[in-house]
Amino acid sequence: MPSRDLDVVAAADVHTLGEELAACLGGSVATLGGESRVLPGMGRADRIVRVVLPSDGESRWTVDLAPLEGAVEDDLARRDFTVDAIAVPVEQWELPLRPDEAVDPHHGRRDLERGLVRAMGPKVFRDEPGRLLRAVRLAAVLGFRLEDGTESLVRADAGLAADVPGERLRGELLAILALDGAKRHLEMLDGLGLLCCIIPELGDAKGVEQPREHYWDVFGHSMNAVDGVERVTSPERLDPVVGEAPWGAETEKRFASEVCDGHSRRTFLKLAGLLHDVAKPPSRTVDSTGRTRFLGHHTVGAVMSRDILGRLRVGNRGTALVSRVVEHHLRPTQMSQGGEMPTARAVHRYFRDLGDAAVDTLYLSLADHLAARGPLLDMDSWRRHAARVAHVLEMGTGPRSSQETPRLVTGHDLMAALDITPGPAIGSILDDIEEARAAGEVSSRAGALALAKRLKDGALDAAEVGAGSA
Repeated sequence: MPSRDLDVVAAADVHTLGEELAACLGGSVATLGGESRVLPGMGRADRIVRVVLPSDGESRWTVDLAPLEGAVEDDLARRDFTVDAIAVPVEQWELPLRPDEAVDPHHGRRDLERGLVRAMGPKVFRDEPGRLLRAVRLAAVLGFRLEDGTESLVRADAGLAADVPGERLRGELLAILALDGAKRHLEMLDGLGLLCCIIPELGDAKGVEQPREHYWDVFGHSMNAVDGVERVTSPERLDPVVGEAPWGAETEKRFASEVCDGHSRRTFLKLAGLLHDVAKPPSRTVDSTGRTRFLGHHTVGAVMSRDILGRLRVGNRGTALVSRVVEHHLRPTQMSQGGEMPTARAVHRYFRDLGDAAVDTLYLSLADHLAARGPLLDMDSWRRHAARVAHVLEMGTGPRSSQETPRLVTGHDLMAALDITPGPAIGSILDDIEEARAAGEVSSRAGALALAKRLKDGALDAAEVGAGSA
């Protein structure tokens, strides 16, 4: 896949150079260490100036500018992997590059041809532990494998990942999740001892058995939920199983849109899939019949997810989305009983309560179903589940949905018509009116005010108002 990151070393003031490049191309500039300028005494990583160029509709180009220290060969010797230790003089750079133009003292081109990620030396990861995850990401992005000696070094130094700054871990983990085949790459992280080093809570899920409806233990289920998210949100609908799930142009656009930290809803939903059952181990109980239960794991999981994403310095919007999906991931299956479809009231309440996370949670529910049954998936049960999700999506986001239309009445209308003062009762009555509207019971301002009066006077008891709700 073509790279959109460019590393440049220059015998110049790289901050001034970065400002000139950003001004010329309309980008932004900052040092990776967060300072506004390169200062004496900074470490090498903190002296790198990053220029981020405007998006061209696909992704953003980034140009990292570092000061050249010594000869080019000296700079290359300080790199992490041989495939990164190749240089071409800028004045000779024309695509496609000719092999005789490259400065390649560590045989990086040979490793490129062999499909290998090879460390530059035995101290590579001890010098900068963030390279541990970068090794996996490079292999995943390029479709390469770790050279045997490099793999041994990663295993030996994996524990150092715990000391990597959260921002670096976040960047590498989200970049891995963004790739197709993310489950396979996570399994590679786990096999090297890295995954549970950066998210120790996942280690507690290993070997935690689940009820017989589940094919895998909690850890295996969580990993396969990532794969499930990838399947049900894939624009390619050739898989006959995935073909049963609802999809459309608007949904595709939604999951491709950016949430924060430069990553899409699809990537953050994979992260939610990885974490959605993170609280099952501490919530596990066995009742008197011998049945394993995980009571309250969704609410505890939301808190744990926020803590994990806080450590990883994930942006506020991404943290809020993931934790909300985790908190409500059981709700799509609880909106109705038996084979009945959820009512209009139940759908209204669902979209009202979950807001921006409502659609995402429905697709996690689909992924959760696939990850629970695994190779024992019953197609009839899957079709029913997919049809339920399609029904909720249509009612909650279709033309008849009142989610994005103005209310029939406002709080001020209620205070004037009912002679009541501001307070929680007004919000409750407004919610009840919107539920009735979603159910087709009221459609006009007059009807809404009449319902409000009956609600105030107690003509409708709680059971009648909530009829058909989840």
